[in-house]
Formats: sequence, structure tokens, C-alpha cells
Amino acid sequence: MKKRMKQLACMMLAATMAVTMAGCKKEEAQKEEPKKEVVKEEPAVEEKPVEEEIPANQNLLTGVPDLTTEAIGKRPVAVMVNNIPDAMPQYGVGKADIIFEIPVEADHTRFMAMYADYTTVPQICAVRSCRGYFPAFSQGFDAFYVNWGIDDSISDYLEMLNLDQFDGMNNPGGLFGRDQDRLNTGYSLEHTGYFDGTQFASYVQANGIRTDLADDKKDTAFQFNGLNEQVKPEGNACNTVNINFGAATATLTYDETSNTYLKQLNGNPQIDGKENKQLSFTNVFVLETDITVRDEIGHKNVDWDGSNDSVGYYVSNGAVQQIHWLKDPNNENSRLRFYDQNGQEIKINRGKSYIAVNYRNQATFQ
Repeated sequence: MKKRMKQLACMMLAATMAVTMAGCKKEEAQKEEPKKEVVKEEPAVEEKPVEEEIPANQNLLTGVPDLTTEAIGKRPVAVMVNNIPDAMPQYGVGKADIIFEIPVEADHTRFMAMYADYTTVPQICAVRSCRGYFPAFSQGFDAFYVNWGIDDSISDYLEMLNLDQFDGMNNPGGLFGRDQDRLNTGYSLEHTGYFDGTQFASYVQANGIRTDLADDKKDTAFQFNGLNEQVKPEGNACNTVNINFGAATATLTYDETSNTYLKQLNGNPQIDGKENKQLSFTNVFVLETDITVRDEIGHKNVDWDGSNDSVGYYVSNGAVQQIHWLKDPNNENSRLRFYDQNGQEIKINRGKSYIAVNYRNQATFQ
């Protein structure tokens, strides 16, 4: 009996030890099992593109940050310049930010040279008379307008435009003169008139003439690509532009080294006589329009407003793109705008621009 009870006690002890060991193993297993960490998912944050910081002294005509502090927010200056072979070489035009070239009588052409910084305008020669379609363009930039004489038949129109006009015939402030060196070397009188732009800022300031840009002209004149971008227009390669105005031919040839187009007039390099440099432009525009003769003298009517289906071409960086161009036909103060074939306003490269306004189908692009 004692033996049996001893066996039973041993069995009970073994069972108890088994249960205890199982419990320990289970507890160890529970301790060893890693706790699951609950990760809270954060909502995806959409990265916004970093906006390019544009310097305060951005030139509104070229997009290049080169204005003097005194010229920030101030009006540009538009100057009429003779452009016939007998007047060559001009001077002061090499510093222009935009040059318009448009036919006048007998299909010669005239320049309207535009300077964004009214405090750094150079001396410019040979200054010539006004034709009504030039200020129709300059008003879109809120520019001062400089000329020497006018076509008398447009005096009422110019008065209606309410131009801030500076005419060499009146020589306000002694801003105009005759280049004696030219006279001495045999230039005709009409090719010797100069505008002394170096005195212009002090004159307008002293006379209380408005220098601040109008509120609707404080943005850039055109839509520009990025500060460090050089974009090819969406079109064919173009190394040479030939424009036949009639009595004058303009040729612009691409220079890969400078990414600019070098200008010729009637087959000869067009040089700034004081800088001794050929005129060059980052952007070339050819704007086709209707041009007719309106009187026996040969004065022109030029359709300056374009339309939604007007034909134009934008050339830059070795390529050409067909565009259309327009201004508000009822408002000379409206901006000149350029659009692609889908009606979207185009962006252009930063730099100087040449704008030819001419008869239809008189330009070739190679």
C-alpha cells in the first residue's frame, strides 16, 4: 500500500512539473514574441515647384536684370532713327533693347529704337521724323517718344494719342543738335541730327514729366523663359532671315557663339558707329500686315493691330516658329502680344529683340 501511494505521489509530482514547465515555456514564448508597432501613415505631401526669384532690376523689355536702381518701375524711351544707306553708320542704336523696322516713303525703312532705362540712354544719330504707326506701337510700352519733325497730316492723331513727345524741331532743353563731324565729312543735313539721351533723365525730372510706368505696364513687355533658359522655338531650323521691305533688305544671320542674330542692311553689316559693333538680337520677329500708300508723297497706312489670324514668325536660338500677333485695334495703349497656332501666348528668350513689320510674304527663313 505504501509503495502504491509512493508511486501515485511521484506521478502527481511529475504531472505538476510538466504543467509548470509548459506554462513557463508558454510565458517565455509570449515574452519572446515581438510587439507589433502600429505605423501611422502620413498623407502624401505634393511638392510645389520652386518659383524662380526675379531680380528687382529686371529690364521689362528684355527680361535681363540690368536696370539701374533709378530706372526700376520707370518708363522707356522710343527714338526715331534714320535707316537709309546715306545715314550709315548710325550710333546709339547698339544699346537699344528693342528695334522696330517698318517701311516709310519709297519703301525705305525707319527704326524706332527703344531703351528700357531712361537714365542711361546714349547719344543717338541720325534722328528722324515721326510716322503715325510708330507711336501706335510705342504707346503699348508707355514710352516717351523722341523724333525730329513730323508728317503734318498726322498732327491731330498725335494730339489724340496724348504723347509725351520730344521733337528736335523745338529742341526742348537743348536735347538735340547737329553732329559737326558728320557735317564736316559731307553728310546731308537730315543725316546729322542727334538726340542727347545722356541729358534726358535730368530734363524730365526737372520739368515734372511723369516717369513712373502706368499701372498696367509694370509687368514685362513679353512673356519670358527662365533667367538661365535658352529655348528653341517650336519649328524648323533657321540660321538666316531675309526680309525684303522694297528699297531696303534686312538680313539676320545666326551666330552660334553668342546665340544672337547679326543684322545686315542691303548686304552690309549694320554697325553702331560709336561701339563699332554689328547690331545683334536674341529674338527676331517678322510681323506681316497690310501696308498701303495714302497720298502722293508716299506716306503709308500700316495696319498696326494685327488680328487672331495675322501671320508672324518668331526666330531665336537657331529655329523659327509661325505665330500670330495682335494689339487691341481700338487702343494704341494695348500691349503687342504673340500667340502660337493654338492661341496660347508664347514665351520668348531673354535678350534684345528686333521686330520687322512688313508686307506679306516678303521674308524667307533658311
